[in-house]
Amino acid sequence: MAWDEWEQLKAQSADRQSAKMQLNQLPAEGGGGGGGGSSDADLVVHDDQLGKRGNMAYDLREKFRVDSDFARPSTFTASVDLFNDGLDMGSALLELHDAWNTQTQTLKEACAHISNHLDFTRAQHAKDEVHIQTGMKDAAGHLMTVSRINDYMK
Repeated sequence: MAWDEWEQLKAQSADRQSAKMQLNQLPAEGGGGGGGGSSDADLVVHDDQLGKRGNMAYDLREKFRVDSDFARPSTFTASVDLFNDGLDMGSALLELHDAWNTQTQTLKEACAHISNHLDFTRAQHAKDEVHIQTGMKDAAGHLMTVSRINDYMK
């Protein structure tokens, strides 16, 4: 590779890198804070999306619970029979059986954890939303238009 070719490749790489490093900037055409129609909007998740994902995690857990247990009884029986017949394969099969049960339990717990976390997130978000809304209303239940900071300035 000639030196000129090396310099050209370095310049192209620098151009690509500078194009990628525009993460924390507003678009050149302007725009204001969060979510103003830009394709680079802040992270937004809607309650129904959380519910769907939580249901998917729960459904996955239940399907996996049933499907992963399909061969367990026959594997255990086969391992005991082989062991009783004096074959080392029986103890190896029993180790495989136990390892499979441990791993499937871990995966089922992970799916349940995801589902529970999404349910908790939905509930907490709803509580936070109510807290914010009630904090922005006056005693008569009307939405306040003036900041509460003014009350402290008097």
